[in-house]
Amino acid sequence: MIRDDILCQQLENARQKLYILQAKHGFNHASVLKQSVIMDNLINQYNHLFYIKEKKPTA
Repeated sequence: MIRDDILCQQLENARQKLYILQAKHGFNHASVLKQSVIMDNLINQYNHLFYIKEKKPTA
């Protein structure tokens, strides 16, 4: 559960940073694109974590 909370907080922090960077530089700036990749990776981790939790044995 702690990992869930940490990951959710990291996602929120990354989202806020992306919003600020985009407002300052626009969508096509390198720092915005880099932060977007960071967010993508965190979202993938989140989805992977919850997919494993919800995955049930087939046998």
